[in-house]
Amino acid sequence: MADTFHPLDPLTSDEFGRTASLLNAAHGVGPGWRYASIELVEPPKADVAAFDRDGTVPDRRAVVVCFERAENKTYKAVVSLTSGSVLEWNHIPGEQANFTVDEWVECDEALRNHPDVVAALAKRGVTDMSMVFMDTWTYGDVVMPEKYKGRRLGWSDTWVKAADGANPYAGPVNGFHCVIDVNTMELLEIEDTFTVDKPEIMGEYVPRHIPERIRNASTREPLQPLEITQPEGPSFTLEGNKLEWQNWSLRVGFNYREGMTLHAISYNDNGRVRPIANRLSFAEMMVPYRDHCDDHYRRTAFDIGEWGIGFMTTSLELGCDCLGEIRYLDAVLHNSKGEPYTIKNAICIHEEDNAVLWKHVDHHAGAEVRRMRRLTVSFHVTVANYEYLTYWRFYQDGNIECEVRATGIMVVSHFDEGGTHPHGTLVDNRTYAPYHQHFLVARMDLDVDGTENTVYATETEIVPMGPDNPYGLSLRQKNTPLRTEAEGKQDFDWNSQRAWKVVNDNTKNGIGTSPAYKLVPGAAIPAMFDPKSPVLARCRAIEHTLWVTPNSPDERWPAGEFVNQSKVDHGLPEWTEANRSIENTDVVLWYVFGIHHITRPEDWPIMPVDTVNFWLKPVGFFDRNPSIDVAPTPPKACHAEGADGDHHHH
Repeated sequence: MADTFHPLDPLTSDEFGRTASLLNAAHGVGPGWRYASIELVEPPKADVAAFDRDGTVPDRRAVVVCFERAENKTYKAVVSLTSGSVLEWNHIPGEQANFTVDEWVECDEALRNHPDVVAALAKRGVTDMSMVFMDTWTYGDVVMPEKYKGRRLGWSDTWVKAADGANPYAGPVNGFHCVIDVNTMELLEIEDTFTVDKPEIMGEYVPRHIPERIRNASTREPLQPLEITQPEGPSFTLEGNKLEWQNWSLRVGFNYREGMTLHAISYNDNGRVRPIANRLSFAEMMVPYRDHCDDHYRRTAFDIGEWGIGFMTTSLELGCDCLGEIRYLDAVLHNSKGEPYTIKNAICIHEEDNAVLWKHVDHHAGAEVRRMRRLTVSFHVTVANYEYLTYWRFYQDGNIECEVRATGIMVVSHFDEGGTHPHGTLVDNRTYAPYHQHFLVARMDLDVDGTENTVYATETEIVPMGPDNPYGLSLRQKNTPLRTEAEGKQDFDWNSQRAWKVVNDNTKNGIGTSPAYKLVPGAAIPAMFDPKSPVLARCRAIEHTLWVTPNSPDERWPAGEFVNQSKVDHGLPEWTEANRSIENTDVVLWYVFGIHHITRPEDWPIMPVDTVNFWLKPVGFFDRNPSIDVAPTPPKACHAEGADGDHHHH
C-alpha cells in the first residue's frame, strides 16, 4: 500500500500506546492515574509547508493532560514520538481536566451499587436498580457546594426505564441528586429535596415500546424505495486523509476534543491551486439550561471543553446515516488508561444531489440547466441524551456550508397536579422540558489566497432621500476594515444585513478587486444573560456573534483550556484584552451560533432534527461563476424510460 502519511494525520493506535508508555516510564503515570486527553500537537504552518514542498517530516509530538487521583493533581506533558522523549512535564495547580467516559460509566456503577442510594430510591418506590441510570454531570465553580471546592466533583441525575430497552429519559426522578467525588468515587451527599407523583406519559420511541393504540392509530402509508446509486463509484478520491473532489482539496483530522477537523482547504482555479482555509473546527459548545429550579440550576454543559466531542463520536455503521456510495474514515482515541481504541466509520464522506445549481430558459435557445452536486463530510456525536450531527459541505460554485442538526431526547421534569412550569414547555401529562440554548463556537483559520488577510464588516445602508435619490431607492454597501481585536468583536445585525468578508488586500482578481470569502451569518443567537451572571462569566465568548484574533497556536479554546469547574472565561475575553492588530495578518474567526431551544411537544419523546447553518461564500474570489463549466446531466438521468417523451419540447 502506498504511504499516505502526512504530518496533520491524527495519532495512530501505536502512537497513543507509545505516548502512555513514555509517560509511565518517565513519571510513573500508571495505576492511580487517568489520561484525560492525548492529542497530536499539530506542527506549525511553516513545517507543514516544508513537508508538502520537499517531504521534510517535522517532529511528531503529542500533548497530554493526565491527573493523579489520590493527590487530585493535574499535569500537562508534551512528548516527542520522533525522539521518544518527554519534552515538558508540568503540574497545573487548581485546574480540573475534562471528564472522561470511563469516569461517567464508573460513576453510574458506583452510585447504583451504593447502599444509601439503593435505600433512598427504595423509599421512592424504585427497587429494580437494573432499570436505573445515574447520569453524572460536571460542575461550574459557582454552583459547587463550598465545602467540596477543590475536589474533582460530579452531580447526578437519576433516570428509571419503564422496561428493558425502554427510554431512561422518560423516567426522571425529580428532586433526587447525588454529589460524588469522581477521583475517589465516594458518595458525598444525597440531595433528596422533593418528590412528584409520577404521571402517566408516553415517552417511548423504540417501536416495540410504543403502546399499541398509538402504533395502530398511524395512517402513514409506506414509502416506495428511493435508490441512490453511483454504479461507477463516487467522483471524489480519498488517499489516506486527503480528499479531492471537483477542484476542492482538503485533509480530514480528528481529536478527542473537537472531533472532526478540516485542514488545508484549497480550490484548483483553472490550474492555480488557491488556499481558502487552513483549519476549520468547533472549539466550544455551551448548553445552559434556562431554568433555576432544583433539578436544573447546575445544568450548564460544555460538551467540547468539559467532555470532548471526539470521545462522544459514534460509529456510523450503527444506522442509516448517509445514503449512496459512501467512504468512511475510522477515528482512533484512548481510554483513561491511555489505551487506544477505534471508532469504526466515525466520519462519513459522500456526494449528494442538491436540486438545481443554475438555470435559464431562453425564449429562442431553450433551457440550460445544471444540477447541483455537493460533497458532504460529516460526523455524529451522542452526548448522553442529545445527538449533534455536523455536516461540512463543499459546493461546485465555491461555497462552503456548515450545518448542525440537533436531535435525541430532551431532559424533562414532572410537576405536581395544578403546578406551574414557567421556564419550560408542557410536552406530556404533568411533564415539561426546560428551555435551553446550544451555543457553538466555530473556530475558522481562513487563509484566503495566502495567510495575510483583513476582515471587513460589510453592511447595507439606506441612502437618504434627496435630489440625487428622489424616490428613496438607492442602497449602498459600507465596508469597514476591522483593525484591532476590539473592533473585531462583532454582533449580528438584521437591519443592516451585516456579514464579514475575509479579504486578501495584497492581490487582485481578474476584474481588479481584492479576492475574499464572506462569512454569511446564520443561526446567530443572543446570550440573554444578565452581564453580572456568574454562569455567563464562564463563557463570555457567547457575548458576541464574531471575534477576530491573530492566529496563535496557544489560543484554541474560547472558554479557556480547563473548563471543568471553571469560574471565569480564560479564553477569548482575556486574549482580546491585549487589543492586538488583526489587520493584514494571519487571522482566526470565532463564530458563535446555535439553537435557541424553546421546547415543543413535537420534540417529545424524540426530537426531529433542529437544523442550523452558516455559509462561507466566495466574493470576488473568482472572476465569474466558477460553476459555469459544470457539464449538463445526461437526459436519461432526468426522464423515466417510457414516459411521455413529448412534454418538455413545447
